[in-house]
Amino acid sequence: MAIARLSGGPLDGQVVPLEDPSQDSLILAYTEGQVVYDRQGEPQHTGEHDGPTEVRFVFVESTQEIGQSDE
Repeated sequence: MAIARLSGGPLDGQVVPLEDPSQDSLILAYTEGQVVYDRQGEPQHTGEHDGPTEVRFVFVESTQEIGQSDE
């Protein structure tokens, strides 16, 4: 099992399952749009006994403005 640790943007600090630790970007649903995170660096914890493989992903953009709603 591998996990993506998200950095920056609206999902900062979140950890999500990662099916393929070699993928270069993540596109995730967020409110009514999507957010894009790109891979940064090499996978960590790749040994058999040091926990799940972890890959850092950094926020790039969103498909809609992220901010306070008018409601």
